[in-house]
Amino acid sequence: MNILTVFNHAGGAGKTSVTREVGYELSRQGQRVLLIDLDPQANLTGWLGVSGVEREETVYGVAVDGASLPAPRQAHGLALIPSHVSLALAENQMMGRVGAHARLRRALLEVSDTYDLVLIDSPPSLGQLSILGAIAADHMIVPVPTRQKGLDALPGLTEAFQEYRDVRPDLTVALYVPTLYDARRLHDREVLAALQENLAPLARPVPQREAVWLDSTTAGQPVGLYAPGSPVHGDVRRLAEDVAQAVGLKVRGGAA
Repeated sequence: MNILTVFNHAGGAGKTSVTREVGYELSRQGQRVLLIDLDPQANLTGWLGVSGVEREETVYGVAVDGASLPAPRQAHGLALIPSHVSLALAENQMMGRVGAHARLRRALLEVSDTYDLVLIDSPPSLGQLSILGAIAADHMIVPVPTRQKGLDALPGLTEAFQEYRDVRPDLTVALYVPTLYDARRLHDREVLAALQENLAPLARPVPQREAVWLDSTTAGQPVGLYAPGSPVHGDVRRLAEDVAQAVGLKVRGGAA
């Protein structure tokens, strides 16, 4: 079982989109995929069309009490541990509890025979839930928008990784993913060049094609289900291929 946490402490980087789309595409290629929504804003949950979530269905009990994972919801062939706004209460309750940040990893190891791939959507923060997700991971996937704010976030990311590695020395960044890329803009091309010079391994950039992304989100469906064969679906399949290669996943016929 591979456990990947999609992380960037800055908002608007594309974490939730990466989690949903890569999870769906790799599930279509034969992987048994579990998605975990660690963000109290519950965007991943909503973007998969899941509603009516109770706190007991989230990782709240895992984080606060050391419980086992709750039974997942099913959405488009994916298993999902959803989120709820009340998950934010776990932030304060985890503080000062010895070993709290390792509880999600322990709970996931209990189901290691059930899933091939776990993708964790981390909150856009450096709080307790983000630490929980980082310590659970084998590798991090880091979306970085091809904007100045993407470059500005890199020092904070580096500092956070150094702290996480104090607890998990084997934790690595498997892949940086340039997001929101528009090749027509000089600024985007310059930022991409800077990322290519300073970050490795780096995925192929994910173009900004807002209409399909927004419409599929409104529909609560992954792009591959909402608009199969579209240019955006091609972008998603290339991203899934890059992630699979980065972490050594063997998928039927490749992810693209």
